[in-house]
Amino acid sequence: MNKTITYITFGLILILFQQLIFNNINLFGYVNPFIYILFIIYYPIKNNRILFICLSFCIGLTVDIFSDTLGLHSAACLVLTYLRPVILKIAFGLAYIHQVIKFQNIDFKNRFVYLTLCTVLHNFIIFSLEIFNFLKFSYIIEKVFLTTLFTVFLSLIFSYLFKPSKR
Repeated sequence: MNKTITYITFGLILILFQQLIFNNINLFGYVNPFIYILFIIYYPIKNNRILFICLSFCIGLTVDIFSDTLGLHSAACLVLTYLRPVILKIAFGLAYIHQVIKFQNIDFKNRFVYLTLCTVLHNFIIFSLEIFNFLKFSYIIEKVFLTTLFTVFLSLIFSYLFKPSKR
């Protein structure tokens, strides 16, 4: 239970950073990083899945409330949470199947692939729902690409700055 409270605190800190700092970044007029998804990305694999889905929804809903985005972040968080095992299997292969992944010990290549896949999925859901017009598919892809680049860059910096100590 103590670790769950630690992860919830981590999620609240990420929401605070998202709302106070990262939502105010407007690169190229429309690119904002979504750093709060690090909560979903680095949530422990072996923890309760139902609790994880509920926490992810709450994180997305909180970001929606502060950003006035009508459920876009909640939907994207739920899809990312639901598809996370598939992404873990793609990024880590046998290590995920045997449940031996420790996020603080993974190498850069696997971390980059995992972060990128999760971020692309999350951003594609958000921008597809936001624009909701497939005649503007190239605009959706452009926003997904630029936001993913910026988010992955900041997420890598964030994950190495706040890397938990090995115990």
